[in-house]
Amino acid sequence: MKKTIMALCMVVTLMISIGLVVAGKQTKTEDGDTYRHLVKSDNGMLKMMYGVQHNFDNGFTTDLTQGKLRVLEKLGVEVEEVELYQITAPPKACNPWPECKNGKEPTPPEERTCYPSEQKPYGIAMVNGDSGGAGVNVAVLDTGVYKKHLDLNIKLCKDTTKRGIKNGCADGNGHGTHVSGTIAANGGGDGLGIFGVAPEANLWMVKVCGPSGCWTDDIAEAIRYVSDQGANIISMSLGGDTQSSLIRDAIDYATNKGVLVIAAAGNDGPSDGSIDYPGANVKVVAVGAIDSAKNVADWSSRGINNGDYMIEEREVEFGAPGVSVLSTWKDGCYNTISGTSMATPHVAGLAAKEWKSNAIDTRTYLQDRARLHDLHTEGDDTATGFGLPIAL
Repeated sequence: MKKTIMALCMVVTLMISIGLVVAGKQTKTEDGDTYRHLVKSDNGMLKMMYGVQHNFDNGFTTDLTQGKLRVLEKLGVEVEEVELYQITAPPKACNPWPECKNGKEPTPPEERTCYPSEQKPYGIAMVNGDSGGAGVNVAVLDTGVYKKHLDLNIKLCKDTTKRGIKNGCADGNGHGTHVSGTIAANGGGDGLGIFGVAPEANLWMVKVCGPSGCWTDDIAEAIRYVSDQGANIISMSLGGDTQSSLIRDAIDYATNKGVLVIAAAGNDGPSDGSIDYPGANVKVVAVGAIDSAKNVADWSSRGINNGDYMIEEREVEFGAPGVSVLSTWKDGCYNTISGTSMATPHVAGLAAKEWKSNAIDTRTYLQDRARLHDLHTEGDDTATGFGLPIAL
């Protein structure tokens, strides 16, 4: 008991001596900006002093300055940096991405004032979509979604970027609204809007990306949350160069609960091995991008496939439409953008449309369908894996 009291006193003394504020309030100090870390401790006093973004089995995450890190080092507390992933920037995106694309969510009129240039975009037609998905829960982890879009019916709307899990999922970027439409846009009550792959699916949104990107602890918390809520499919059009231990553990948690996890391969091609995580995780379905002529996009990230029709770590599994994709947008209208971000929801929608009561059978079925439409080279090639899955 005496040692515990002495250690806590040391924490308070050190924090006061370097001018830090307790109770989790983030401040700028002479040490510079804060940065997200995993503190590998369950100490309640540390949580009170630093504030908690999310709790995990092996500790808690919080934003730390260099001064706060020095305090923890003196206390012998192990700390690990939390990676910052990004929504996969489209080719020729504005710079710096994604800050340049973020803003306030506009307030469009409640009645329809705009119409899509085509109700069934080429990608939806290519995979034989625009029907099905009833009863299947598809969780999209992204920048949020414009809930009042006439063509979208959002069943769950949460936010993990503000400490814990909050209500709300406003989309100031547009990216999350776009991928949501590809999965499950339903044409609107008037039938004059756009259609996604599986318009009858239950569309869930968890906002995991803020103005500077997507902290991996926010993503991991969202994965665990939707898995507990009964998600069948998780779709993530985001990623980074390295594997996050928090996301890896969360994916293990999700797949053990029977969730099918799908993610973008990334837009860092054309070199082999340029695939991003979490798509590179062997338990995740990674999706590369093709165009309307089924040609592979040069910028689509490649895996390290060996042509054996077995998915291993850092391999692309499918190719899907990801070039000049038309879908719903944050202003209540429509937008055309490119990226493996846009390819990923085509496969997530297909998984909902062709759901086979469990994730393993659904994944195997999509692989079988893709083998019938191999695209790049024979076998599970580096660009499009098994090929393009097409619904019956």
